[in-house]
Amino acid sequence: MKEIPRRMLGKLEVSALGLGCMGMSDFYGPADDRVSLEVLNHSVDIGVNFLDTADMYGIGGSNEKLLSNVLRTRRDEIVLATKFGNVRDPATGAFLGIDGRPEYVRSACDASLKRLGVDHIDLYYQHRVDRKTPIEETVGAMAELVHPIAALQSEYSLWSRDIESDSLPVCSELGIGLVAYSPLGRGFLTGAIKGLDSLDAKDWRRQNPRFQSDAFETNLKLVATVESIARTKGCTPAQLALAWLLHRGAHVVPIPGTRRISRLEENAGSTSITLSAAELKAIDEALAKQPAKGTRYPEAGMANVNV
Repeated sequence: MKEIPRRMLGKLEVSALGLGCMGMSDFYGPADDRVSLEVLNHSVDIGVNFLDTADMYGIGGSNEKLLSNVLRTRRDEIVLATKFGNVRDPATGAFLGIDGRPEYVRSACDASLKRLGVDHIDLYYQHRVDRKTPIEETVGAMAELVHPIAALQSEYSLWSRDIESDSLPVCSELGIGLVAYSPLGRGFLTGAIKGLDSLDAKDWRRQNPRFQSDAFETNLKLVATVESIARTKGCTPAQLALAWLLHRGAHVVPIPGTRRISRLEENAGSTSITLSAAELKAIDEALAKQPAKGTRYPEAGMANVNV
């Protein structure tokens, strides 16, 4: 495998492709910690060194605790990102709301440091905006903890392009990195999901509007287009979707999640794919005719989404 290139998130140098760790502990059905640790270590081995977690991934911060097993011996090889803001009951995992109060920012950071077993976090995000707390107060508390704003994390993919009209150009102008989460459309753009029966009963995508009935069938047509273009290019649909993102700007870093080494290596292969201006135009024109159907989250979730 070719060496994974590097990109800058503010002053942080990271692998051009990161690894989203959420699914290793929650939301996508049962996971095996032993297997997840193998994937995490292999990720660092092949040069995907940007690991993204959050304090609400898993009950009681279990995803941060999982990562601590790798960080214990490989901290210097890893650029570590985590988040605060979404509050869950530590015993049941029930969602309790959003908190951006300065005192909560500090206590959440201390708790994450303890679970991760580290003395510093490289990139610390506000997961969701607390509309009851002035954003200046939240960011002020963050500024006391970390370096100036280095990155914005937003959903961005071939089927979620909302940020192209505002956040993306502003990030480029100000030298702020854009960390693209769900770059594979929560797995849909890989072409591997042909029906809800392929998802675990506890997989939250079963409640996602884009995975419902007529929306699902419409979105399969979009995936068919991605698959067709990928065949022509000689790559997988996932690699095409990630390569497209990598071509949106040198400040864009996608963080696809996976629980399999084979998928990890497939995703990493996207960093060596070059798309010409003509190919990018063809992709945009084809997908413009087939926009995704359905909102990114259920109604309650959309109310808490900023970008």
